[in-house]
Amino acid sequence: MEEAIGYLAKHVGAGVPPVQAAEEGSSAIRIVAGGTDLIPSMRQKLFEPQYVLDIRHIAELKGIREQQGSGVEIGALTSLTTIEHSNLLRRRYPVLTEAAATVASPLLRNMGTIGGNICLDTRCLWYNQSLTWRKGCGFCIKKDGDLCHVAPGGSKCWAVFSGDTPPALLCLNAEIEIASASGLRRLPLRDFYTNDGVAYRNLQPNELVTRVFLPESSAGYRGVYRKLRVRGSIDYPLAGVAVVMKRSNGHIADARLAITAVNPAPLLVKGASELLAGKILDEALAEAVGNLAAKTAKPLTTSALTPEYRREMIRVFTKRAVLQAAHEQN
Repeated sequence: MEEAIGYLAKHVGAGVPPVQAAEEGSSAIRIVAGGTDLIPSMRQKLFEPQYVLDIRHIAELKGIREQQGSGVEIGALTSLTTIEHSNLLRRRYPVLTEAAATVASPLLRNMGTIGGNICLDTRCLWYNQSLTWRKGCGFCIKKDGDLCHVAPGGSKCWAVFSGDTPPALLCLNAEIEIASASGLRRLPLRDFYTNDGVAYRNLQPNELVTRVFLPESSAGYRGVYRKLRVRGSIDYPLAGVAVVMKRSNGHIADARLAITAVNPAPLLVKGASELLAGKILDEALAEAVGNLAAKTAKPLTTSALTPEYRREMIRVFTKRAVLQAAHEQN
């Protein structure tokens, strides 16, 4: 790992003007692990780095390790397939295995990593296109242009974050470790995302996500993940909902809810825990939680499906997920 961090420190920004180097996507070096997102983006010329750093063989960043009394540590290079089939995670943090199982296809889950899914680039109908297509539209604010085709009157990029595992990890109060030549830092995953489509994560070009930590306090929560996509496999989510819940004596002791693919960041739904805590779940309460999630969702025309439909499916999926999570606790 030290060698990889050294290469990052050496090559980041090399030959890139300082102003451009500060922009997302302008780094002279890019990291590839599974490559399931980076390689297609490079083919579309969304990224044209001078160097690509292959880190897939760093053994110390692979594997799932139970830390006695302090939860579970997952190496950032652990494949999504490994997470999907982990008996330990299925028993203690089932929402994560369920979310991992929905990512793309079996082949891509074999290649893709949990670190890559956390760091996934934001997506938009106007951005994830060929160079010729983007040039014909005058480019966009996320790449080479200064106009957001989704919200032309504003200066913010609304490209959406479309990872499946981060909402599950947010519900579990996960933390991540980030390494650089300056050392290690650790932060809650909820502080990793900025809710901006361009500079969408708090990660410098010379930094590397190395580990994910699931706290002991989140173990044992029942979890459900629901995902909207055009096809039953392969596709990115166009709306996603993760719910975790713990019940006691028929009442909800604690619950958390997060959404993905409808904002520039995966988000915990504020107020959901307070709305559910101490209550006996019924259809009306589940409906109220669904309405709260729908208000948090800010989908725009970043995909082939309409914003109205995606927001409505957030509401519907939230209601269903909450009811299912409560049912599994009975």
